[in-house]
Amino acid sequence: MAVANELLLNSVRVRRPASAGAPLYCDAREYGLTGDGATNDQPALAALVDRLGAGYAADGRARVIYCPPGIYSIRDAGTVWRSGVSLVGAGPAATRFMLSNEGNRADPTPLAFWTTVQHGADRDRHIADCTFSDFQIDGSGVAMAEYSYLAKGLGLQYVVRGVFRNLYIHHTAATGLGCDFLQDSLIDGVVVVGCGRLDNGEQIGGAGIGVGIGGWGAEERLTIANCTALANGTNGIFLELQKDYWEQPRGYRIVGCHSQGNRFGISDWGADGLIVSACTMTSNLETGFDVSAQGTSSVAGRGGLLTDCVIDGNLRDGVRIGNSPGPYTVRGNRISGNGRHGYHALDLGRGYQGSIRDVVIESNELWGNGLDAIRIDHQMTDAVLLNNRIRNNGRQCAQGAGGSGDAVHYGERSLVDRSANWPHDGHRGKVLRVGRSVALVASNTGDELTLAPVRPDAFSAWSGDVPPPGCGYELSAAPQRRAGITIEAPFDSATIRGNRIWDGNDDQSQTHGLWITERGSCVDCRVEDNDLAGNADDGMRLDTPPVGGRWRDNHVDSDWS
Repeated sequence: MAVANELLLNSVRVRRPASAGAPLYCDAREYGLTGDGATNDQPALAALVDRLGAGYAADGRARVIYCPPGIYSIRDAGTVWRSGVSLVGAGPAATRFMLSNEGNRADPTPLAFWTTVQHGADRDRHIADCTFSDFQIDGSGVAMAEYSYLAKGLGLQYVVRGVFRNLYIHHTAATGLGCDFLQDSLIDGVVVVGCGRLDNGEQIGGAGIGVGIGGWGAEERLTIANCTALANGTNGIFLELQKDYWEQPRGYRIVGCHSQGNRFGISDWGADGLIVSACTMTSNLETGFDVSAQGTSSVAGRGGLLTDCVIDGNLRDGVRIGNSPGPYTVRGNRISGNGRHGYHALDLGRGYQGSIRDVVIESNELWGNGLDAIRIDHQMTDAVLLNNRIRNNGRQCAQGAGGSGDAVHYGERSLVDRSANWPHDGHRGKVLRVGRSVALVASNTGDELTLAPVRPDAFSAWSGDVPPPGCGYELSAAPQRRAGITIEAPFDSATIRGNRIWDGNDDQSQTHGLWITERGSCVDCRVEDNDLAGNADDGMRLDTPPVGGRWRDNHVDSDWS
């Protein structure tokens, strides 16, 4: 009987007529917005949102604001959003919201916001049934005396059944789409470019798409799909646990996205079981995919799956996992052309300090990376390295170099030394020093260095002026050894099986297949059925002899097996 009564009540609720004065569909031009690029449309938008939100609260029927083609100026204040109100445009190229705050520099002026600090948002005061689609947000007109993480394009917290689709958000002072605690929600086809332009790279937010997590508890169901993040100040796309005492939530998926030229490509800073699949992470200034404790709560992600991605040309590491307890699975990816390491386990000094456990690195293609393909700089236990193809790494093989005089010329993103004869990409990932100025080498030809921008969306590689012609420069020497797998920390109870590790280039740069350094160790490991023949120096170099375990059936150039 109780179930029948609930169904009857729901049926009655659906059939309720719209509240008087709160129509279900509004053409914004008919309700005070002009879209002429000159009139401040924020007051009219705020009044309409309040009116339609009150209607939804009265009758439970969601409303839609349609903004026809035009430029809608939103000045000096953000709009507090309401449940049941959707904002829809005629397409990102046709409907544009221009954010600016020249009349009130203290106000961060997002297009829409609903937050815990400003409005008391929480699980019991959430907003629901809102769609934002088919428009552009231009945040280039917002300036702040001091950086504010609230200077977003969209900044909503505690949202149920939210949809963010076909949006173009660019050049916001802080995060472009910065919404937290999204339940049963979707972010689809969102393009974020040059967001976080006032973030110095170390401050809160400053991303293209940034989602705070944990507010709903153990399960938060959100899919981020088909999005593009380009040249944003910190992350292209990231998830960040907001409180260190909250449970790490499950239910997140990032699928089919592209992240390029950001500081970090895609980051897992606190989820449990994040799935990242079929994504491309390229030319990011720090790392393509980052799992670490660098977020607000100093809690790294765990239990995630990184599969079927292309992670290429990032300036430092392709995949980095630091200060996570594990487990994590990295399977079936192409990890190539990164300036330093393909996969890097390390201690970043924050968060969890114990051994990383149960990491699986399986069936990946790791090639053309600047230093080691896989480098272990943090204690790991019960790791599995299985059936990876690791070839032609150690490309950062050039000796130290320097020069000055008539042959040397500098550009915003380049150095040319006509007297040089460097190996192709032999300086990739190195730091270039010119007096007190430094820049990072993205790639090089025989006589020209291409330099990475000093920060995402920057025109220049230099923090100051371009050095004058003829000024002297220095490039450090390459590390002597650059292996397919380098173990520089305790590596216990691990399995390394079925990997093919070699260098097929005429000028070989990958010196060893497997190297255990003086600081590394292998205790009770199973190293079996690996083909390590064909490296520049040797298949294995064991500066610290292994203890226990099984080492057998490994094919190397020398007699050791």
